Amino acid sequence: MPVRKRPRPNETAMKMVGALVAAARIAAGLTQRAFAETLHMDVETIASIEQGRRVLMPNVAEKMDRALGLPGLLSVVANRLPEVDMVPAWAEEYMEREAEALALSWFDTLTVPGLLQTEAHARAVLGCRVPFVGEEKIELQTAHRMKRQQILHRAVPPTLSFVIWEAALRDRIGGDEVHREQLRHLRACADRPAISIQVLPLGLTAHAGLNGAFTLLETPEFQHLAYSETQRGSFLVRDPNEVSILSQKYAMLRSQALNLAETKDLLDRLAGET
Repeated sequence: MPVRKRPRPNETAMKMVGALVAAARIAAGLTQRAFAETLHMDVETIASIEQGRRVLMPNVAEKMDRALGLPGLLSVVANRLPEVDMVPAWAEEYMEREAEALALSWFDTLTVPGLLQTEAHARAVLGCRVPFVGEEKIELQTAHRMKRQQILHRAVPPTLSFVIWEAALRDRIGGDEVHREQLRHLRACADRPAISIQVLPLGLTAHAGLNGAFTLLETPEFQHLAYSETQRGSFLVRDPNEVSILSQKYAMLRSQALNLAETKDLLDRLAGET
């Protein structure tokens, strides 16, 4: 079932930053329109920032500091705020669970799982999003995705199982060099003791993944959860019956996918073709 959460701390922070911008503008004796004209920006953008509906980006904060004669005050807060704004509200709880998970089982169809992406590949994937969000936000999102991969380097990493549809490995997102690096990274990950990677091959007459990607997760309290994303939201599934259904699907997908040795051979062949 969909999870409704209390307002996130970053939403509160955005409102506080917006209030700070408004207070500094008013102290300088500027209306929103006059301030917007000084910055060569739309007045609607200024209003959105002050109301906490739009993130104050660092480059905008620097312009505001100069216009208001502030000693880098807004730049300081702007450079800290995006770190907590890269996770959408609907994914935040899952990210918290992922960071402490004992085990993750991940089925992906159209992209390489985020925990296995190289930095260049992640940047290319995030750059494909529509509407385009700008280079600055893509860099922040890429850094956040790389930070998530710290769980792979824990003293005792989680047990990780991935089933990836072959189509995700054949798309050359980012170009040949980025694609080749990503395939080699996957091949190296496949040799790590805590990671199992299997490819669900193209051309099957039937398989259990037709309803899309999902993730199974076991918490430190041995609670079993599932997670699934849509175009504009997500579900964190707690109901044991629903988690059981997805667990059965994952078990079937593993049986329908190439085994570990066959997957390594395929990754070697694909890397050789690029």
